[in-house]
Amino acid sequence: MSTRQPTLFIPHGGGPCFFMEPPAFAPQLWDRMEAYLRGLAAELPERPKAVLVVSGHWETERPTVNVGPHPGMLFDYYGFPEHTYRLSYPAPGAPELADRVRALLDAAGVATDADAERGFDHGVFIPLMLVFPEADVPVLQLSLQARLDPAEHIAIGRALAPLRDEGVLIVGSGMSYHNLRDFFSSRGGAEAEAFDGWLAQALADPAAREAALADWSLAPGARASHPREEHLLPLMVAAGAAAGEPATRNYSEQLLGKALSGFRFG
Repeated sequence: MSTRQPTLFIPHGGGPCFFMEPPAFAPQLWDRMEAYLRGLAAELPERPKAVLVVSGHWETERPTVNVGPHPGMLFDYYGFPEHTYRLSYPAPGAPELADRVRALLDAAGVATDADAERGFDHGVFIPLMLVFPEADVPVLQLSLQARLDPAEHIAIGRALAPLRDEGVLIVGSGMSYHNLRDFFSSRGGAEAEAFDGWLAQALADPAAREAALADWSLAPGARASHPREEHLLPLMVAAGAAAGEPATRNYSEQLLGKALSGFRFG
């Protein structure tokens, strides 16, 4: 028997940020986030048999799993140094886990698709290069639904909860603040702080958490922090897969004046 794994909502930074020189005006910009990601594996109850990642960078009409046994790299970022397009993360895929994921979702009435060609996008390989740098844990990616309905993603997480007792680590990879227009400006700090505070409070109460997340856009600072919610929805899956269990904010900092957080459930 495997020890039950927690679920995680982690920030994955900006593009290949951990593998390039930081901006001159903020030479330690990504240091705390990098240290957080590098320390996550040591906090798990045991080494996971596989990792299921929901990234903010893959949307499909129906939940889709990348079933290839050896997914390649999808460099879905633009304008970065040439060497960042030669990064490699040769973790094996997890076709058997893909079958299990599809079976669980089918049992919950959620139709799915499979994709044998898509590689790991940077919401997967960038953080995992820090969390599991040996690339020796099988990785399966699951897409977001293009409707971006929070309740649907919470339900997907609920359906996938049994995986945690099978040695699978469920990871939502996004950002608790994702307004690229304001990130490098002096705007948005107060709104980010308000939303971050609301999020931590909402997640702390397992009984009311799902209802709060379903209406996240009504929270203070919500749309200023997420003009579009694709980087927040991986949190819904992680929370849904740990329904009724406590949440812990295990990462928090001010990044260029914007509050950011990461969370562990269970």
